[in-house]
Amino acid sequence: MGKIFIADDEKNIRDLLGKFLADAGHEVELFENGNALLDKLEKDIPDIVVLDVMMPGIDGFTACSKIRKSYPDITILLLTARDTDADFMTGFTAGCDDYLTKPFSPLKLTLKVNAILNKLGKTENEKQTGIKSFGDISLEDASFSCKVRGDEIKLTKTEFQVLSLLLTTPEQAISRDKLLLDIWGYSEVETRVTDDTMKRLRKKLKDAGSTAHIETIWGFGFKLTLSEAV
Repeated sequence: MGKIFIADDEKNIRDLLGKFLADAGHEVELFENGNALLDKLEKDIPDIVVLDVMMPGIDGFTACSKIRKSYPDITILLLTARDTDADFMTGFTAGCDDYLTKPFSPLKLTLKVNAILNKLGKTENEKQTGIKSFGDISLEDASFSCKVRGDEIKLTKTEFQVLSLLLTTPEQAISRDKLLLDIWGYSEVETRVTDDTMKRLRKKLKDAGSTAHIETIWGFGFKLTLSEAV
């Protein structure tokens, strides 16, 4: 069971979500705007934050960005009626881990939350003291640290888990379905979740000057490989 913070200016929505999650056994706290949630984070840290995008005061995108910078281990879910590619890119660039478009089923959100918490629990239980390495990348699961040529690069928890999975079988393709199941804990999710995560990871590896890159295997998935220039 986990601790969930929900910020939505529509009382009927936040009350409904709160009831579903509480009935599932989670500890839930509700907020009518992002400012109130951010204030609470200074005193208490949840496992998951659920943010509506369109709220008075600070909007969900801005709140997401602030949370990601200050609390990188919190899983962030965005809720919105806006579903354009630009909106998805804004959300993932701000650091969200997943994106649900309205209208959606409260049961579906509850199942996603359960899956995320199950995955987080497995991650905590399966931490290893060893270091995975490939090319100039080294990844230490125990400390959630990633280094390229000895210099640490900052990754979100989801980005770290994706890279860690790719590092288990470098130069071998991992299917999109396996990524969705192992990282997000479910298979019914927009493909842009994996695509945007890979896009961010590619940029971070490139900006760090790594010789490793993530290759898309069209129609199947992704693999971690070394550039031909090495």
